[in-house]
Amino acid sequence: MSVEGLNASQQRLGPPLPLAGEGWGGGVSATEVSMDDDKPSWTVSPKLRSNARALRQSSTDAERILWSELRGHRLLGMGFRRQAPIDRYFVDFVCHAAHLVIELDGGQHFSTEGEQRDASRSAVIEAKGFHILRFANNDVMANRAGVLETIAAAIAARAPTLTLPRKRGREKDLNQRKES
Repeated sequence: MSVEGLNASQQRLGPPLPLAGEGWGGGVSATEVSMDDDKPSWTVSPKLRSNARALRQSSTDAERILWSELRGHRLLGMGFRRQAPIDRYFVDFVCHAAHLVIELDGGQHFSTEGEQRDASRSAVIEAKGFHILRFANNDVMANRAGVLETIAAAIAARAPTLTLPRKRGREKDLNQRKES
């Protein structure tokens, strides 16, 4: 549509509002940004990447059930990744926004050796700032709702919250009402 086709009120409005997340500009245009200059500060080796892919393809029944509830921002709108590398370990599920790791443990984790390995692994992951929730595979299979409630409570406690700015002049209105 050309400018001539617009009526006078539409011509005065100016450009359309930006889409969500685009802002009003002031930055560099997309053509001026080179993707080669903006490489991420972390790297995942090709070996770790292929190991993670293999773990995702051979997931347990409990992992598949829980992933069906977590994927696609289905739980409180939070994004999860599965079989993600953290340091030299792979975690079953991670929510980076809440710094939360979820581990599902099978029978091998309940032996003395398994508990020692889990403790040293947890220390490394927690040193990176993550909180770890551990569930037995049987818990996911028998009590899915309870597991999801526990995860939701941990997210609510750890996820950043957005605070809305106070309305201007509201304090004046409240003070005037108190004086009246």
